[in-house]
Amino acid sequence: MKLDFESQRNRMVDEQMIGRGIRNDRVLGAFRKVPRHTFVSDEYRASAYEDFPLPIGNGQTISQPFMVALMTECLAVKEGAKVLEIGTGSGYQAAILAELAGEVYSVERIDVLADRAKETLSALGYKNFTIKVGDGTLGWQEFSPYDGIVVTAGAPKIPENLIGQLKEGGRLVIPVGGSFGQTLVIAERAGGSVKTKEVCGCVFVPLIGKEGWGDRGVKDV
Repeated sequence: MKLDFESQRNRMVDEQMIGRGIRNDRVLGAFRKVPRHTFVSDEYRASAYEDFPLPIGNGQTISQPFMVALMTECLAVKEGAKVLEIGTGSGYQAAILAELAGEVYSVERIDVLADRAKETLSALGYKNFTIKVGDGTLGWQEFSPYDGIVVTAGAPKIPENLIGQLKEGGRLVIPVGGSFGQTLVIAERAGGSVKTKEVCGCVFVPLIGKEGWGDRGVKDV
């Protein structure tokens, strides 16, 4: 039996996103368009549009669709914006951002995942993204400053390197807290200072790196 992924995708948006308060039309449109099932392995494709995270290998996950949507809406991406993602993972969040932004830069510490994400994004026709392997807690200084930065792993604190790479008026969306549970935080750079706002509780894999949960052999290449 062939799965109707388009119907599942629209149901995901209607029930999991609109049903829980996601209102940004551009964000909703991106989620209706990007085929989430292409970012998971064949064994999980039947569950690609369900309301939970899925394993993608190497101890990592593709996040719950609603959480990806919430973080994207919190980032408030404008057309033509330059966005940095920390934690490429499957590449799904990068695809959503590529629909909304002008340029997407993404840092992934696991080379196997970075390579797979590049292949998937390229196969879908995206050209406005660049991925590198490295310590995401250090950001990507070369292309800074950014209009927005989104971190898809839980940090013990907000990395100073990421704050330093935000434009004036730019936003950083990041889970902050312990290794088993965090609070989603929006940090906005305004008038030379940084204002933070707590959004909700969440659970992400740990952010590994010099300004995260230790180095653990992470190399910037």
